[in-house]
Parts: sequence; C-alpha cells; structure tokens
Amino acid sequence: MTEKMPVLFVGHGSPMNAIEDNEFSRAWRDAGKTLPRPRAILCISAHWVTRGTLVTAMEQPRMIYDMYGFPKELYEVKYPAPGSPDLAEQVRRIIKKTEVHSDQEWGLDHGTWSVLSNMFPEANVPVIQMSLNANLAVGDHYEVARQLKELREEGVLIISSGNIVHNLSLVQFRDFAYDWATEFDTQVKNWILTDDHDPIINFQKQGQAAQLAINSGEHYVPLLYSLALKDEDDKISFFAEKVWGGSVSMRSVRSG
Repeated sequence: MTEKMPVLFVGHGSPMNAIEDNEFSRAWRDAGKTLPRPRAILCISAHWVTRGTLVTAMEQPRMIYDMYGFPKELYEVKYPAPGSPDLAEQVRRIIKKTEVHSDQEWGLDHGTWSVLSNMFPEANVPVIQMSLNANLAVGDHYEVARQLKELREEGVLIISSGNIVHNLSLVQFRDFAYDWATEFDTQVKNWILTDDHDPIINFQKQGQAAQLAINSGEHYVPLLYSLALKDEDDKISFFAEKVWGGSVSMRSVRSG
C-alpha cells in the first residue's frame, strides 16, 4: 500500500536560504524529516510563469539560477535530482481543466531547489515542475490543482513554493514586519484553519493590507494549489510562521 502523501506550501523567501543555516532552512530540514518518503515530487514554483501550462518532462532537469546579485557560492549549488517523464505524462493526462504541454527546456528553478536541497538533501527523489499559467484566472488555478488529488494517493508529494506576502518594492533586509504584512498573513492563516478558501481566492476584495501584500500574484497563487489539494480530514500545521524583511511572509503550511 502506498502511503497518502501530505501537501506542502513553502514560503521560500530569499534564495540564500539554500546555503544559510537559519530558522527557515532549519524548519525545512526538520519538516523533511517528518515526511513519508515520496516516490516523486511535483513542485509548483512562483518562478515559472508561462503562457499555457507546462510540465517538465526531461530525464535530468537542469539547474536554473534565476536570481541576480547574490554571492558566488549560491550559483554553485547543485541539486542533481532526476526527472520523471512518466509522472509528467500522468499530469498531462489527469488535468482536464486546461491543456498541459510537455517541456524539455526549463528544469529546476530556485523556488524548487532552494527548498528541496534542505528537505531532501540527497537529491534522490525524482522531481518535476508544473508552471503557473498566466492565462488563467486566479480561481482557475484552484480548479486545476484539484485535479491533481489522485497523485497524493500514489506517493507523489506536491509542493507549492511562493510567499503569502511578497512585496519586494518595500522589503528591507532586516528582521522586522510591517503591520499590514502581519495583518494579512494572520488573516490568511485564520482562513486556512477554518477551511474558508473563498477570501483567499478572491484576495483582490480583501482591502488595503491584501493590496500591499500581493503587489504581483505569482508568489501568492502557489498557495491555492496546496489549499485545493487539502482533504476534509487533513490536519493543518505550520512549520514556519514569520514575516521577514518587512514584507515577505515565510509562512509554510502542511496539510495531512
């Protein structure tokens, strides 16, 4: 019998979390130790936004260093996890809400490898990524995600990677939080705990704190993938709960 996998949303923040020993990288390492071993990982990262929905289908995904101005050692990080063309084809088959195309070009971006290098440091679990389709309305992303549920029963760990609050125009590189950032992060936490997903999907209606928290949606939308995959009896837990840099929420959520 294959153990049903939990679902994760990881607030990934700075790519430096891949190489620093800090409260977030430690939280990810600790979370990884509590997970059942997956047969494969499907990651939905804020850093792969496309016209249309794509899924990586290569045998060996390449590293993508999609960040600028960081120390040299960050660009030397290797995460040589294999891909899984079979899982990519399964994803293409089970999603009916939108057409999914195979991709041979992308690979693993830092929204994926910065997290997985802490959670699964041996890089011996196959990993694929699915893109965020910029042509879809926010609610459509939630419906697409629901169609992935059967993968949980088949040993696939689904991780979405972004940030609930992500406003880099206001970030300050120190340990503090704006009041509005804490307010919105706490609101979302409470909606998650009460399974009230409507206001999370319709974040544009949630006032000034939401507008400041989500000045572009690509880091927020991955949260919808993890929430859509939650089953009614799944226990919710948070393995990071902090706003850092004023305007980046590192909140990470486990369902199941």
